[in-house]
Amino acid sequence: MLHLPHLPFYDPEKTYEENFEHGPFGVFADGKIYKDAGEPQYDFLGQKVFSHFGIPSGPLINGNFVKAALDKGFDIVEYKDTRTHKRLCNPLPNIVPLDIKGDLTLEMAQKGIKPAKSYKEPLSITNSFGVPSMDPEFWQTDLREAVLRAKKGQVVVGGLQGTLPKDGGFENYLKDFILIAKMVKETGVKIIELNLSCPNEGIDNLLCFDVEHSRKVVEAVKKEIGDIPLIVKISYFSDEKHLEKFVRAVAPFVQAISAINTIVSKIVDENGKPTLSGGRLTSGTCGASIKWAGLEMVKKLKKLREKLGYSYTIVGVGGVMNADDFFEYRKAGADVVMSATGVMWNPYLAREIKERLR
Repeated sequence: MLHLPHLPFYDPEKTYEENFEHGPFGVFADGKIYKDAGEPQYDFLGQKVFSHFGIPSGPLINGNFVKAALDKGFDIVEYKDTRTHKRLCNPLPNIVPLDIKGDLTLEMAQKGIKPAKSYKEPLSITNSFGVPSMDPEFWQTDLREAVLRAKKGQVVVGGLQGTLPKDGGFENYLKDFILIAKMVKETGVKIIELNLSCPNEGIDNLLCFDVEHSRKVVEAVKKEIGDIPLIVKISYFSDEKHLEKFVRAVAPFVQAISAINTIVSKIVDENGKPTLSGGRLTSGTCGASIKWAGLEMVKKLKKLREKLGYSYTIVGVGGVMNADDFFEYRKAGADVVMSATGVMWNPYLAREIKERLR
């Protein structure tokens, strides 16, 4: 049961495949187009846009979702992370409302979070999809067409995800990153985002926490895509020295750093048992309760940019649920702000922000 004012454009009650085939839903499906007046005034990695606000990798699972987001005035939209081969989605449930009061601390995430009975504000959810992907034969054509749907003042970002191999260790993992980068480049995207923070991939932990392997991946991907601007998406770093080592390692190769992805949490029932099907204990947590972490990372990245003399663009993500959150991120130092959970339930968020930017 939903207590929020709008139906989400991705239906949590339906399977990923049903959403992919029949979505988007709600306001995203009404066919109405938001029209910007005048000329785009802002720059995002060499692209002129009407606003520095958009939707990160996650909710826009195919070209139909991308088109709907562009039509509703979201100027920077990312086609969900792609892979070198088809990968099925985790079974339902993939999205579950969470019972979190206030901020989600790392201690709370480790101890375990219980599901809520309904979707209500302040909204926090867990999402456990496993970064599914269609075959490249489908998504390359679909992404290529999505790129062409961007109107004046808009840009489509291509997301990519390496796949940890069963054999061959890191070297084969690296080869997969290089191959997926080549495939995404072939679609004609003007900006690419590399996901280093997927809870389902990595060596022993999130890849972004492995500084040396991250550097090798980022350097190789950048070499493959050439002049196309590269964004790296990372998770929350609690240790500033660790974050500085990461920034020093990857900043020479990237044009933007996006933070944060989800906070990995244990999702448990009243008895402490896994709530998600298949015995999945951990999952990414999104929404209002992780805003503190996203804001803190923006401030840390700004501080390091000034200290180390880099010029990377800072993309702030995490808990952006309304226009006030957008401006709070901007004040903290984000050059660009993105929202996934917030826009799923509020398809008018881009319009609301633009009205305040005038």
